[in-house]
Amino acid sequence: MKAYELLFFVSPSIDEETRAATMKRVETTIAAGNGAIDNVDDWGKRKLAYEINGLTDGDYTLIDFHAEPENIAELDRVLRITDAIVRHMIVKRTDRD
Repeated sequence: MKAYELLFFVSPSIDEETRAATMKRVETTIAAGNGAIDNVDDWGKRKLAYEINGLTDGDYTLIDFHAEPENIAELDRVLRITDAIVRHMIVKRTDRD
């Protein structure tokens, strides 16, 4: 398995129940591909560099995980269709393999 890092943000006005459901969906998708989550770091509310969809702030979450490379495409697809997630980025971490 390879090491990856996922950073995403949701609107800061989103309710806690929807935020928890979004995290559960991400965790389930990683686990479905036999991946393992190493660390979840909630960065909280941060100012965006520029306005996105009318938002000037975002509620960020950073997830370190291990997964097979062929399962990253499915995770990316799920993140794209999840309405609560405004933007996301998945990065391969070669220093943590």
